[in-house]
Amino acid sequence: MMRWLLCLGLWLTALPVALAAQIDSVRVPEGGGLAAAAGDARTAWLAHDVERLVAASPRVMIQLPGADPAMALGRPQAAALLDEFLASAEEVEVEVRAAREVETGRGYVELQRRFRVAGTQEIRVQSLLLGYRLGRNGWWLAELRVVG
Repeated sequence: MMRWLLCLGLWLTALPVALAAQIDSVRVPEGGGLAAAAGDARTAWLAHDVERLVAASPRVMIQLPGADPAMALGRPQAAALLDEFLASAEEVEVEVRAAREVETGRGYVELQRRFRVAGTQEIRVQSLLLGYRLGRNGWWLAELRVVG
């Protein structure tokens, strides 16, 4: 019984370290800085490459216009939700408006998107507010809010 408790204790001690290593081993933009993460997010959004946008994120909180506040979603669910949101839009331009570290290990990126709904000529504007966390291998997306 004592040996079993010792093994369980060692396993519980090692589990958080192993999970953190797994999360931090996911692809991070080259350069690793918040500005690089902002540029990568811009490129991914412009191309509607939602897989790339959430690739380094274990979970992402997503808030879309007109929707109830969301729970943090895993990568596949976050990608599916964003894919559906972007399906009827044609991006015209996506611009990085701000990228700054707001406190140690937490960053903020603001993107402005100009887009049109497929089949129309009217250009609409929305702000994308992205919250990032710093892991061992760089910044990963923790929260995305679409405003406007």
